[in-house]
Parts: sequence; C-alpha cells; structure tokens
Amino acid sequence: MSRPALALPPWLAHALRAQRGPVPWSAVVRGALAAGPLLLVAVLVDRPSIGVVAALGAMLAGTNDRPGSRRASIKRLGVPALAGAAGLFIGAYLGEQAGAVLLTLVLTGLGLVGGAVSAVGPVASGAGTQLLVAAAVGAGMPLPEAGWQRALFFLAGALWLLVLRLVLPTPQALVSDFRFDGEREAVASVYEAVAALLAAVGGEQAMARRAALTAALDHAQDALAGPRLRRYASSAAERRLRAQYAAALPLAEAATALAWSGDALPARAADGPRRLAVAVRTGEACGPLPAPARSVPGLRALDDALLHAAEAFDRGGRKSAPKGSSGPIDLGAQQTARHGLHLRPVRAKALLRTVTGAGGREYGLRVALSFGASAAVAQALHHVHWYWLPATAVFLVKPDLGPLVSRVLCRAAGTVLGAVLFAGFAAVLPAPEGLVVLVAVSGALIPVAIRHFAAQTAVITVLVLSLVMVGGEPQASWSRIGETLLACAIVLLVGHLPAPGQRGGNVRARLGRATDAAHAYLAQVLSGADDRAARWALRREAYRTLAEARAAIDRASAELPTLARHTEGTDEVAATLERLVDTTTACAVHLDDTGQLTPQHTERLATLLDELVEQRERAGLTSEDDRSANALNLSA
Repeated sequence: MSRPALALPPWLAHALRAQRGPVPWSAVVRGALAAGPLLLVAVLVDRPSIGVVAALGAMLAGTNDRPGSRRASIKRLGVPALAGAAGLFIGAYLGEQAGAVLLTLVLTGLGLVGGAVSAVGPVASGAGTQLLVAAAVGAGMPLPEAGWQRALFFLAGALWLLVLRLVLPTPQALVSDFRFDGEREAVASVYEAVAALLAAVGGEQAMARRAALTAALDHAQDALAGPRLRRYASSAAERRLRAQYAAALPLAEAATALAWSGDALPARAADGPRRLAVAVRTGEACGPLPAPARSVPGLRALDDALLHAAEAFDRGGRKSAPKGSSGPIDLGAQQTARHGLHLRPVRAKALLRTVTGAGGREYGLRVALSFGASAAVAQALHHVHWYWLPATAVFLVKPDLGPLVSRVLCRAAGTVLGAVLFAGFAAVLPAPEGLVVLVAVSGALIPVAIRHFAAQTAVITVLVLSLVMVGGEPQASWSRIGETLLACAIVLLVGHLPAPGQRGGNVRARLGRATDAAHAYLAQVLSGADDRAARWALRREAYRTLAEARAAIDRASAELPTLARHTEGTDEVAATLERLVDTTTACAVHLDDTGQLTPQHTERLATLLDELVEQRERAGLTSEDDRSANALNLSA
C-alpha cells in the first residue's frame, strides 16, 4: 500500500507556483527595443546618467506591459509612469534639501499614500509602486541632472515603451485591422470561453469553465473600454467589435443558466460560439449556426442569443439594426455597444471610499511602516546604495503581488541568483558595451520572467546592477544581496506586527463590494425590469467583483497561519456568493421565458441567502466595508 504524498503548506506551494502560457513574443521584442537602445544612445552621446534614468523608466513600464489592447495599455503603462516621474521629482529634491529625519518622515508619508491608493486596483497599484520606488531612487541615487530633468527622462523612457506598444504590430494584426488586434483577440476569447462552458455543462469542469468565462469577459471589457478621444466608436471596425462583444453577453448568460441546471448538452451546442470566435478573428462571415433544441428555457435563451449574434455579425459595423429587430436582446445589445460597457463609471467618492476604507488603511499602514523603516535603517548604515533597501521593501510589502512569505522567499532567491549571474557577466563582458547588451537582453526577458516573482527578480537584478555600473558606480552584486536580505527581514517583521482594528481588511473590503454588486444584480432581476443592458452590466459587475475577492482570498489563504487565520471562512462566503449570482442568472433566464419563477428557484435563493448570513457571522464580516447582508435578505 503506497503512502499518500505529503502536501506542501500553502505558503510554500505558492512560492513554487508559476504561471503558464505561450511566450509573448511581441512584448519580448518591445522589451529588447526599450531600455537597451535608450541606454546605448545616451552612452554614445556621453550622457550615461540620462540613459540610466530613461532605461529605469522603460524597465518599470515593462513590468506593466501585459496582454491586452493598445488603448488599454495607455492607462496601464501611462498612469504608473506619471506617478513614477512625480516620485523621482519629489525624491530628487528631498535628497538634496532634506536631512535624514525629515527625508524618512516624508518617505513614510508617501508610503502611506502609495499603499492606500494601491487598494483601488491593478493600475493604481502599479502607480503606487512606481511612486515609491522612484522616490527612493531619486533621493538616494547620485546623478548630475536636476530633479525635473530626471523626472522628464524617466517619463521619456516609459513613454518610449508605450510608443512601441502602440506602433509595433502583433501576430494577430497580420490577419485583420492593425488598430484593434488586442480587442479582436479578447472578444474571440469570450466566444471560445462560452463554447468551453457549454461543452463542460453537467461535468466536473463546469464551474472552472464558468470562472474562465468571467476572466475572458473581464479582459474583453477592459480591452474595449480603454481611454478614447471621442465618446462613441468612430469607425466601422470598432463598432463591429463592440457589437460582437455585446452579442456575447446574452450567450454567456444562457450558458451560465444551463451550467446552473447541470444537465449535459449535446456536443453541437458549443459549435455556434466556436464559429463566432473564428469569425471575430478572421473578419469573415460566421455562416449558418447550428440551433440547439428549444426544450428548456436555457436552451431557448441560447438559441435566441445565437440568432441575435448571427444578425449582429451580418450587420458588421453599421450603426443601427434593421427595422423589426427590436426585441429585448437587440435593444440591450445596441445600448451596451453604444453607451458604454460599464453601467456605473468610477466616481471620485467611490475611489476615496476605497482608499480610506479598511482595506486601504491596512494596506497603506503596512507599506508606510516597511518603507519608512527601511529608509531609516538604510540611512543609518550610511550605505552608498541606501535607496535599494526601501525600494526593495516596496515590492516585498505589496499584498497584490502575492502572499508575504512567498514574496520574501522568491525575492531572496531571485536576488541571489541575479547577483551571482551579474558578477559572472561583469567579469567577462567589456564595459560599457557588454553591459548595454545585458540591459537589452534583460529587458526582453522581463515579459517572460514576470510569470514567477523569483525569475522576475533575478532578471531585474541583472538589469539594475548593469545600470548602476554604466552610471559610473562600482560592481555591487554582493551588497545587493545584503540589502535584499535586510529588506526581507524588515518586511517580515512589519508584516506580522499586531495592528489596530481587524486584520484582513483588503479581503473584507473586496467581499463587501462583491456583496453589494450581488445585491444590486439580484434586486434588478427580481424587480421584473426588462432592461437587458442594465442587467448585463450588473451581472458583469457582480462576477468581476467576485473574481477580485476570490483572488484576494486565495492570496490571503497562502500566508503563514498567523496571518491566514484572520480571513478564515471568507472563502465559504465567496463560494456562496458565486452560487447566488449563478442562481440569479438562472432566474433571469427563466423569467424571460415564462414570466415567473419555479419553486426550485425561490427555494434555492432562500437557502443561499440563509447560508450567506450564517457564513458571514462565522467569518466576522460585520465591518464598515460589508453592509449588504440585510439588504440581500430583504430583497429576497
């Protein structure tokens, strides 16, 4: 009899886990053409310090260069770059004018702001990170340029990568319109995810496929909703993509309702969405779509959604539907495609509430303590590269980058590996030519290494040490290891210090937003309103906030037990909320078909709401960020 394999503790298993997927060759090319060429030009004109700052801006922008549309990359790369330039400007003048005590206090205050703002979302988190890292570098790195010049060249380096992102084609761009290759691929992935869910209905993979559909819809929504000069889509190609995305929403709704029922479907049910995915990618007509049997409300909804999608694809980029096409699905899709993909745009009050809420306060306090303590210790040691210590602490203390112990282990291992590799390269490569090549190669590797924090750390360590030597400072591999290990110790200590209030604020805040979104969606469905655009937007918001809460819970559960215990039971609450939103979707489809709910639907809603109240009580979810339980009960 064989012994069962020993399971690794969550904090160690997370440190060993890496993302999978194809190599992002377009991002690799951009990385190779960003920091390295900028540094080469500066060296050729005998201004290496300018090249160091510009390459640093390009490197930090490269860590945010993720798959998506060109329009979405403007915000994803541009906002953090602006924050980094501001941090470099502030840090440069603080380093020149302020003493050690004042400098430490100001950096601590910046840490509080940067950490609290990071609770808003991924782009805000990137902005907070670059603000703090650049402030530390600006205050500690000796450069001849004035503060405003450093900020300008830093921003120029980041903008150079952004220009490459907007100009260089991707493999998908060779098929159809160059401008919208990212949007087109994102929308096609939605149809593929719908097909995968339909194929998995009745099986063990159904819930995983539904989660994958949520991720695909989130990605497509972000890709299409990036910043724009005009309020509405101005080209036929863009209108066609928005119409194709809108046509996928009723398909996703019907597929979710069918998954909720749990009855397996014939294989041909998934053929229609697959053909639509091919049509999105190629720009060709989708052709006749196989119609499913109309035996139950979910299948009738799927058939209606396929019919609408076929008509929408045939219309192409025309602004209006043909006369007589005025059903609820058609009207809802037209409103979604024309008036926007988000029902409730982000408001200043909502952002402020997130920043000052429990999650933002806890996040900001941890970052401020780690950043400020690292800056104080580094200056007390009088190390020439003292800015490395607080800059490293910023990356270590960011909760959205992974569990604390996992980040520390990966950072330490990656730094040791990167420093050893650089010491070997520096011993044999000619300076500065070889170091410039090393910067270019490291920049190309960042998009691949970003899949694991240790690998990313190793690549960035090689790149940063190369920049330091090109800037005229001595080889600093071994001191880099010492600074990193000291930062790891500081962040581990601060991360486990007792704090006022209830821990796990970020998880609780995200669960609170998910509960609010589930309540709004349930209330809209039970109200009997036939505004499909509003319903789909509320459904999207409910699933998106649930996915964000799930991600935060997964990270928290992989912490050491002393931290993980503060969020015990939250995974049960999230699972119940997911079942509630799935049931609400099934209710919406059934109400469209018959106008009334069956006892099965009402009993399931009541059971889930009761379970939700009990689980919230056990998890201690009674904070200011989670106020919707009573409202959910009342709406039922």
